Amino acid sequence: MVQGCEGAVARAMVCRAPRVSYRNVDAAQALAEPGMLAVIGFGAGREETDDPRWLRLPLEPFDAPAPLECWEVDGPVGCGQTGDIRWSRGGGWLFASVSLDESASGGIETCAAEAYRQLAQFLVGQDESQVLRVWNYLPDINQGDGDGERYKRFCSGRARGMGAAFVGGFPAATAIGSPGCNGRLQVYLLASSQPGARVENPRQVSAWRYPRQYGPTPPSFARAVRLPAGDALAISGTAAVIGHASAHQGDLPAQLAETLANLEALLAAAGMPAGFDTHSPLKAYVRRPGDARAVRDFFRQHLPAVPALLLHGEVCRRELLVEVDGWRYA
Repeated sequence: MVQGCEGAVARAMVCRAPRVSYRNVDAAQALAEPGMLAVIGFGAGREETDDPRWLRLPLEPFDAPAPLECWEVDGPVGCGQTGDIRWSRGGGWLFASVSLDESASGGIETCAAEAYRQLAQFLVGQDESQVLRVWNYLPDINQGDGDGERYKRFCSGRARGMGAAFVGGFPAATAIGSPGCNGRLQVYLLASSQPGARVENPRQVSAWRYPRQYGPTPPSFARAVRLPAGDALAISGTAAVIGHASAHQGDLPAQLAETLANLEALLAAAGMPAGFDTHSPLKAYVRRPGDARAVRDFFRQHLPAVPALLLHGEVCRRELLVEVDGWRYA
Protein backbone atom coordinates (compact mmCIF):
# COMPACT_ATOMS: atom_id res chain seq x y z
CA MET A 1 0.00 0.00 0.00
CA VAL A 2 2.79 2.41 0.84
CA GLN A 3 4.50 1.73 -2.50
CA GLY A 4 1.23 2.37 -4.34
CA CYS A 5 0.78 5.70 -2.59
CA GLU A 6 4.34 6.74 -3.39
CA GLY A 7 3.76 5.87 -7.06
CA ALA A 8 0.61 7.97 -7.13
CA VAL A 9 2.47 10.94 -5.66
CA ALA A 10 5.30 10.55 -8.19
CA ARG A 11 2.85 10.46 -11.08
CA ALA A 12 1.06 13.54 -9.74
CA MET A 13 4.35 15.45 -9.73
CA VAL A 14 5.20 14.78 -13.39
CA CYS A 15 5.49 18.08 -15.25
CA ARG A 16 2.61 18.98 -17.51
CA ALA A 17 3.84 19.78 -21.02
CA PRO A 18 4.31 23.42 -22.01
CA ARG A 19 1.41 24.69 -24.10
CA VAL A 20 2.76 25.82 -27.47
CA SER A 21 0.50 28.02 -29.58
CA TYR A 22 0.66 30.55 -32.42
CA ARG A 23 -0.87 33.88 -31.42
CA ASN A 24 -1.34 37.25 -33.10
CA VAL A 25 -0.28 39.43 -30.17
CA ASP A 26 2.52 41.88 -29.45
CA ALA A 27 5.65 40.44 -27.88
CA ALA A 28 5.39 42.70 -24.84
CA GLN A 29 1.80 41.63 -24.28
CA ALA A 30 2.68 37.94 -24.51
CA LEU A 31 5.71 38.29 -22.21
CA ALA A 32 3.58 40.01 -19.58
CA GLU A 33 1.29 36.99 -19.23
CA PRO A 34 1.76 34.70 -16.22
CA GLY A 35 3.53 31.42 -16.95
CA MET A 36 5.08 32.58 -20.24
CA LEU A 37 8.30 30.59 -20.62
CA ALA A 38 9.31 31.77 -24.11
CA VAL A 39 8.08 33.87 -27.02
CA ILE A 40 9.54 33.37 -30.51
CA GLY A 41 9.11 35.76 -33.41
CA PHE A 42 9.96 35.29 -37.08
CA GLY A 43 11.27 37.57 -39.78
CA ALA A 44 13.15 40.84 -40.03
CA GLY A 45 10.27 43.11 -39.11
CA ARG A 46 9.89 41.98 -35.53
CA GLU A 47 10.57 44.31 -32.62
CA GLU A 48 13.38 43.39 -30.25
CA THR A 49 13.40 43.18 -26.45
CA ASP A 50 16.07 42.43 -23.87
CA ASP A 51 13.83 39.93 -22.11
CA PRO A 52 15.73 36.59 -22.06
CA ARG A 53 12.50 34.77 -22.89
CA TRP A 54 12.29 36.51 -26.28
CA LEU A 55 13.93 35.06 -29.39
CA ARG A 56 13.67 36.35 -32.95
CA LEU A 57 14.54 33.99 -35.78
CA PRO A 58 15.48 35.41 -39.21
CA LEU A 59 13.34 32.95 -41.19
CA GLU A 60 10.74 34.95 -43.08
CA PRO A 61 7.11 33.85 -42.73
CA PHE A 62 4.84 33.46 -45.74
CA ASP A 63 1.87 34.82 -43.78
CA ALA A 64 1.45 38.43 -42.75
CA PRO A 65 1.15 39.35 -40.03
CA ALA A 66 3.00 36.30 -38.74
CA PRO A 67 1.93 35.05 -35.33
CA LEU A 68 4.25 34.64 -32.38
CA GLU A 69 5.05 31.19 -31.03
CA CYS A 70 4.23 31.21 -27.31
CA TRP A 71 5.28 28.62 -24.71
CA GLU A 72 3.25 28.62 -21.49
CA VAL A 73 3.89 26.57 -18.35
CA ASP A 74 2.22 26.04 -14.99
CA GLY A 75 3.62 28.28 -12.29
CA PRO A 76 5.77 31.40 -12.07
CA VAL A 77 8.65 31.94 -14.48
CA GLY A 78 12.08 33.39 -13.72
CA CYS A 79 14.67 34.37 -16.30
CA GLY A 80 18.19 35.69 -16.73
CA GLN A 81 21.41 35.54 -18.73
CA THR A 82 24.57 33.55 -17.99
CA GLY A 83 27.37 34.46 -20.37
CA ASP A 84 25.95 34.01 -23.87
CA ILE A 85 23.08 31.84 -22.61
CA ARG A 86 19.66 33.46 -22.22
CA TRP A 87 17.33 31.33 -20.13
CA SER A 88 14.00 31.08 -18.35
CA ARG A 89 12.53 28.44 -16.06
CA GLY A 90 9.22 27.56 -14.50
CA GLY A 91 6.91 24.62 -13.85
CA GLY A 92 9.77 22.12 -14.10
CA TRP A 93 10.86 23.41 -17.54
CA LEU A 94 13.87 25.31 -18.85
CA PHE A 95 14.19 27.36 -22.04
CA ALA A 96 17.76 28.25 -23.04
CA SER A 97 19.10 29.91 -26.18
CA VAL A 98 22.45 30.97 -27.56
CA SER A 99 23.25 33.06 -30.62
CA LEU A 100 26.87 33.21 -31.80
CA ASP A 101 28.56 35.19 -34.57
CA GLU A 102 30.04 32.57 -36.85
CA SER A 103 32.76 34.86 -38.19
CA ALA A 104 34.05 35.43 -34.65
CA SER A 105 34.18 31.68 -34.03
CA GLY A 106 36.26 30.66 -37.04
CA GLY A 107 33.58 28.88 -39.08
CA ILE A 108 30.43 26.85 -38.63
CA GLU A 109 32.10 23.75 -37.18
CA THR A 110 33.90 25.59 -34.39
CA CYS A 111 30.85 27.80 -33.85
CA ALA A 112 28.59 24.77 -33.39
CA ALA A 113 31.09 23.18 -31.03
CA GLU A 114 31.22 26.36 -28.95
CA ALA A 115 27.43 26.78 -28.85
CA TYR A 116 26.90 23.21 -27.66
CA ARG A 117 29.82 23.40 -25.24
CA GLN A 118 28.25 26.45 -23.61
CA LEU A 119 24.82 24.87 -23.46
CA ALA A 120 26.17 21.59 -22.04
CA GLN A 121 28.21 23.46 -19.43
CA PHE A 122 25.20 25.59 -18.46
CA LEU A 123 23.01 22.52 -17.99
CA VAL A 124 25.39 20.91 -15.50
CA GLY A 125 23.84 21.20 -12.06
CA GLN A 126 20.53 22.60 -13.31
CA ASP A 127 17.39 20.99 -11.91
CA GLU A 128 16.02 20.96 -15.47
CA SER A 129 18.90 19.07 -17.07
CA GLN A 130 16.94 16.61 -19.27
CA VAL A 131 17.16 18.10 -22.78
CA LEU A 132 14.14 16.91 -24.76
CA ARG A 133 14.03 19.24 -27.78
CA VAL A 134 16.60 21.37 -29.64
CA TRP A 135 16.30 23.75 -32.62
CA ASN A 136 19.28 24.84 -34.77
CA TYR A 137 19.22 27.61 -37.38
CA LEU A 138 22.33 28.37 -39.43
CA PRO A 139 22.97 30.37 -42.61
CA ASP A 140 23.71 28.68 -45.94
CA ILE A 141 23.18 25.17 -44.62
CA ASN A 142 23.79 23.51 -48.02
CA GLN A 143 26.83 25.53 -49.07
CA GLY A 144 29.93 23.48 -49.85
CA ASP A 145 30.51 20.07 -51.40
CA GLY A 146 31.12 16.62 -49.98
CA ASP A 147 32.35 16.60 -46.39
CA GLY A 148 32.82 20.37 -46.68
CA GLU A 149 29.07 21.02 -46.80
CA ARG A 150 28.13 23.34 -43.98
CA TYR A 151 25.48 21.04 -42.53
CA LYS A 152 27.96 18.18 -42.30
CA ARG A 153 30.50 20.45 -40.64
CA PHE A 154 27.79 21.64 -38.26
CA CYS A 155 27.04 18.01 -37.31
CA SER A 156 30.71 17.40 -36.52
CA GLY A 157 30.94 20.54 -34.41
CA ARG A 158 27.72 19.78 -32.59
CA ALA A 159 28.92 16.28 -31.66
CA ARG A 160 32.23 17.63 -30.40
CA GLY A 161 30.60 20.37 -28.35
CA MET A 162 27.91 18.24 -26.73
CA GLY A 163 30.46 15.70 -25.50
CA ALA A 164 28.74 13.30 -23.11
CA ALA A 165 25.75 15.60 -22.52
CA PHE A 166 23.31 13.22 -24.25
CA VAL A 167 24.69 9.82 -23.31
CA GLY A 168 21.21 8.89 -22.06
CA GLY A 169 19.66 9.51 -25.48
CA PHE A 170 19.53 12.27 -28.07
CA PRO A 171 16.80 14.93 -27.98
CA ALA A 172 14.36 15.59 -30.78
CA ALA A 173 15.83 18.29 -33.05
CA THR A 174 15.50 20.52 -36.08
CA ALA A 175 18.33 21.96 -38.21
CA ILE A 176 17.30 24.46 -40.88
CA GLY A 177 19.13 26.94 -43.06
CA SER A 178 18.36 30.62 -42.70
CA PRO A 179 18.36 32.24 -46.17
CA GLY A 180 20.09 35.61 -46.20
CA CYS A 181 20.44 35.82 -42.43
CA ASN A 182 22.98 37.78 -40.41
CA GLY A 183 25.73 35.18 -40.10
CA ARG A 184 24.72 33.89 -36.69
CA LEU A 185 24.15 30.35 -35.47
CA GLN A 186 21.08 30.22 -33.25
CA VAL A 187 20.40 27.25 -31.00
CA TYR A 188 17.64 26.94 -28.43
CA LEU A 189 16.29 24.10 -26.35
CA LEU A 190 13.60 22.85 -24.03
CA ALA A 191 14.74 20.87 -21.00
CA SER A 192 12.84 19.30 -18.12
CA SER A 193 13.52 18.14 -14.60
CA GLN A 194 12.23 14.71 -15.73
CA PRO A 195 13.18 12.46 -18.65
CA GLY A 196 11.04 11.92 -21.72
CA ALA A 197 10.70 8.85 -23.95
CA ARG A 198 12.60 8.84 -27.25
CA VAL A 199 10.62 7.73 -30.28
CA GLU A 200 12.03 6.44 -33.56
CA ASN A 201 10.23 6.05 -36.90
CA PRO A 202 10.06 2.42 -38.13
CA ARG A 203 10.03 3.75 -41.71
CA GLN A 204 13.41 5.42 -41.25
CA VAL A 205 16.94 4.59 -40.16
CA SER A 206 17.75 6.34 -36.87
CA ALA A 207 19.69 9.50 -37.69
CA TRP A 208 22.73 8.58 -35.60
CA ARG A 209 23.03 5.34 -37.62
CA TYR A 210 23.20 6.99 -41.05
CA PRO A 211 25.88 5.54 -43.35
CA ARG A 212 29.10 7.41 -44.14
CA GLN A 213 27.69 8.98 -47.32
CA TYR A 214 25.91 11.57 -45.15
CA GLY A 215 29.10 12.88 -43.64
CA PRO A 216 31.88 12.01 -41.19
CA THR A 217 29.57 12.57 -38.20
CA PRO A 218 25.96 11.37 -38.37
CA PRO A 219 23.22 13.72 -37.16
CA SER A 220 22.56 13.48 -33.43
CA PHE A 221 18.82 13.51 -32.78
CA ALA A 222 15.78 11.35 -32.04
CA ARG A 223 12.84 11.45 -34.46
CA ALA A 224 10.54 12.56 -31.62
CA VAL A 225 10.32 12.66 -27.83
CA ARG A 226 7.25 12.01 -25.74
CA LEU A 227 7.25 14.47 -22.85
CA PRO A 228 7.39 13.22 -19.24
CA ALA A 229 3.66 13.25 -18.51
CA GLY A 230 2.90 11.51 -21.82
CA ASP A 231 0.68 14.44 -22.74
CA ALA A 232 2.61 15.72 -25.77
CA LEU A 233 4.94 14.57 -28.51
CA ALA A 234 7.79 16.87 -29.59
CA ILE A 235 8.35 16.08 -33.28
CA SER A 236 11.72 16.60 -34.95
CA GLY A 237 12.16 18.06 -38.40
CA THR A 238 10.49 15.48 -40.65
CA ALA A 239 10.78 15.21 -44.43
CA ALA A 240 10.41 12.75 -47.30
CA VAL A 241 13.06 10.28 -46.15
CA ILE A 242 12.53 6.51 -46.36
CA GLY A 243 15.17 4.40 -44.68
CA HIS A 244 18.02 6.88 -44.95
CA ALA A 245 17.38 8.01 -48.54
CA SER A 246 15.56 11.09 -49.79
CA ALA A 247 12.45 10.23 -51.79
CA HIS A 248 10.63 11.86 -54.71
CA GLN A 249 13.34 14.27 -55.83
CA GLY A 250 11.82 17.37 -57.43
CA ASP A 251 8.22 16.23 -56.75
CA LEU A 252 6.71 18.53 -54.11
CA PRO A 253 3.27 16.84 -53.82
CA ALA A 254 4.90 13.43 -53.39
CA GLN A 255 7.34 14.79 -50.81
CA LEU A 256 4.49 16.33 -48.84
CA ALA A 257 2.55 13.06 -48.88
CA GLU A 258 5.65 11.12 -47.75
CA THR A 259 6.29 13.63 -44.99
CA LEU A 260 2.74 13.21 -43.71
CA ALA A 261 3.16 9.42 -43.78
CA ASN A 262 6.28 9.80 -41.64
CA LEU A 263 4.46 12.08 -39.20
CA GLU A 264 1.65 9.54 -38.84
CA ALA A 265 4.21 6.75 -38.35
CA LEU A 266 5.71 8.72 -35.48
CA LEU A 267 2.31 9.05 -33.81
CA ALA A 268 1.78 5.31 -34.07
CA ALA A 269 5.28 4.57 -32.73
CA ALA A 270 4.59 6.87 -29.77
CA GLY A 271 1.31 5.11 -29.02
CA MET A 272 -0.75 8.20 -29.82
CA PRO A 273 -4.00 8.35 -31.82
CA ALA A 274 -3.69 9.02 -35.54
CA GLY A 275 -4.22 12.47 -36.93
CA PHE A 276 -3.41 16.09 -36.09
CA ASP A 277 -5.94 18.59 -34.80
CA THR A 278 -6.36 22.15 -33.48
CA HIS A 279 -3.97 21.32 -30.63
CA SER A 280 -1.17 20.24 -32.98
CA PRO A 281 0.84 23.34 -33.97
CA LEU A 282 3.18 22.56 -36.87
CA LYS A 283 5.82 24.54 -38.75
CA ALA A 284 6.58 23.90 -42.41
CA TYR A 285 9.97 25.03 -43.70
CA VAL A 286 9.67 25.65 -47.45
CA ARG A 287 12.84 25.81 -49.55
CA ARG A 288 11.41 27.60 -52.61
CA PRO A 289 9.13 30.59 -51.98
CA GLY A 290 7.14 29.69 -55.08
CA ASP A 291 6.06 26.44 -53.39
CA ALA A 292 4.44 28.13 -50.39
CA ARG A 293 0.95 28.22 -51.92
CA ALA A 294 1.06 24.51 -52.78
CA VAL A 295 2.22 23.69 -49.25
CA ARG A 296 -0.58 25.80 -47.79
CA ASP A 297 -3.12 24.05 -50.03
CA PHE A 298 -1.80 20.65 -48.90
CA PHE A 299 -2.29 21.60 -45.25
CA ARG A 300 -5.81 22.87 -45.95
CA GLN A 301 -6.73 19.63 -47.69
CA HIS A 302 -5.01 17.06 -45.46
CA LEU A 303 -4.57 18.87 -42.12
CA PRO A 304 -7.42 21.38 -42.13
CA ALA A 305 -7.66 21.86 -38.36
CA VAL A 306 -3.93 22.23 -37.72
CA PRO A 307 -2.42 25.60 -36.77
CA ALA A 308 0.36 25.81 -39.36
CA LEU A 309 3.16 28.33 -39.69
CA LEU A 310 4.96 28.42 -43.06
CA LEU A 311 8.52 29.73 -43.08
CA HIS A 312 11.16 30.24 -45.78
CA GLY A 313 13.87 27.81 -44.71
CA GLU A 314 16.46 25.58 -46.36
CA VAL A 315 16.21 21.88 -45.54
CA CYS A 316 19.48 20.13 -44.65
CA ARG A 317 19.47 18.09 -47.90
CA ARG A 318 19.43 20.02 -51.18
CA GLU A 319 16.92 17.66 -52.81
CA LEU A 320 14.32 18.05 -50.06
CA LEU A 321 11.83 20.84 -50.68
CA VAL A 322 9.93 20.92 -47.40
CA GLU A 323 10.33 19.84 -43.79
CA VAL A 324 7.76 19.84 -40.98
CA ASP A 325 8.18 19.87 -37.22
CA GLY A 326 5.95 20.67 -34.27
CA TRP A 327 3.82 19.23 -31.52
CA ARG A 328 1.05 16.70 -31.02
CA TYR A 329 -0.86 16.92 -27.73
CA ALA A 330 -2.60 13.90 -26.27
